[in-house]
Amino acid sequence: MDRPQLVTVFGGSGFVGTQLVQLLARAGYRIRVAVRRPDLAGHVKPLGSVGQVVPIQANLRNRDSVAAAVRGADVVVNLAATGIEKGKQRFSAINALGARNVAEAAAAAGVPRLMQMSVIGASETSPSLSANSRAVGEAEVRRAFPQAIIFRASIIFGPGDDFFNMLGNLSRLLPVLPLIGGKTKFQPVYVGDVAEALAAAVEGNVAPGSTFELGGPEVLTHRELVERVLRYANRHNPLLPLPEGVGTLLSLPMLMMPKPLLTPDRVTLLTIDNVVSTEAVAEQRTLEGLGITPRPLDAVLPGYLWRFSSNGQFDRQTA
Repeated sequence: MDRPQLVTVFGGSGFVGTQLVQLLARAGYRIRVAVRRPDLAGHVKPLGSVGQVVPIQANLRNRDSVAAAVRGADVVVNLAATGIEKGKQRFSAINALGARNVAEAAAAAGVPRLMQMSVIGASETSPSLSANSRAVGEAEVRRAFPQAIIFRASIIFGPGDDFFNMLGNLSRLLPVLPLIGGKTKFQPVYVGDVAEALAAAVEGNVAPGSTFELGGPEVLTHRELVERVLRYANRHNPLLPLPEGVGTLLSLPMLMMPKPLLTPDRVTLLTIDNVVSTEAVAEQRTLEGLGITPRPLDAVLPGYLWRFSSNGQFDRQTA
């Protein structure tokens, strides 16, 4: 009897990775979860049967550890990236060179399929350093593994996300919420839908060499997203529109935090539209093109933003 296929998922213990690993485990795959700290990735083991999901050590900056992680794999998925620079975790080291190391290792190992996670707005001319590094990473992946499938996502939401939880935390900490780029457009996409798209590619149902753009069913301004968060958190913080320069100054003290709520680069991203392109829609390189109906914000946000209410879940009953 043939053994189930082996999938190596870099960053498989993170926000998107945990969702993907769960889908792949249900489909019967064996999964290596390649992470820097396997000792902190024990939560992925119960997502499959005994021995089906195995965390292993791999550092995208270390080519030998990456090569060991992809050895014998049938499919490789790279979800590892950083949106905040800390220590040796630089945009260039993880988002660009790290992506290249994974692609080169997969090609050298003869892996049939490679998926690379990226972001809508990735561009080598972007004023955002993180978006710039993602574009460089895409180019490196294409050079080393031309048949790789690239997924670009807008803001990804769901329990444990960065963006909406950041807004919720700010609403709890600040009596007045600063609003940077209030007219900037976003197309938030549910983490479960992103995982389904990745799983479809693992199954071989996505054209090799293609680039998909993943967005939800609604295009909303930054102001509308903040107002949505306040509604579900049952808060009434006034909004104070600020220019980008002032927002950058406000973010600087937050760099001292272990996990900053806001950084200068994130301030820059708040001023750049982040929606699925008309070309991707026309060519069906979207969730709908994969037969996935994207879930709206209102179907998910209430399930976890209530914790930012003054009285927690009880505010939901009395609001």
